[in-house]
Amino acid sequence: MSAGTGAVPAATALLDAALGALADPLRRRTVELLAAGPRRAGELASALGVSAPTMSKHLRVLRQGGLVTDTAPTFDTRVRIYQLRREPLAGLHRWLADTERAWSDQLEAFAVHVGAHREP
Repeated sequence: MSAGTGAVPAATALLDAALGALADPLRRRTVELLAAGPRRAGELASALGVSAPTMSKHLRVLRQGGLVTDTAPTFDTRVRIYQLRREPLAGLHRWLADTERAWSDQLEAFAVHVGAHREP
């Protein structure tokens, strides 16, 4: 894609949103906690040692980044339970694997090039 076209493929936009959401250490720690299973926002705040408003802000960013969903149990709609969405993480994993493969291929080609141009 050339600069200035304005069109961003949907997969790229999703990856960008996920990476942006994971840019903060507290949000990465939140994802690590949620990897063990769904949790209430208050549990996450307590486990991470942050206030409820701070946790709410970070959960909103993770939700907007497509990494988490939230539900309200029928017994108390004031409570929000958060859980990871696997699809964006799988997309991130695919991107990382593709990027690692490309780097490995380039490094291998460079090693072959250097080996071919070594003086005896």
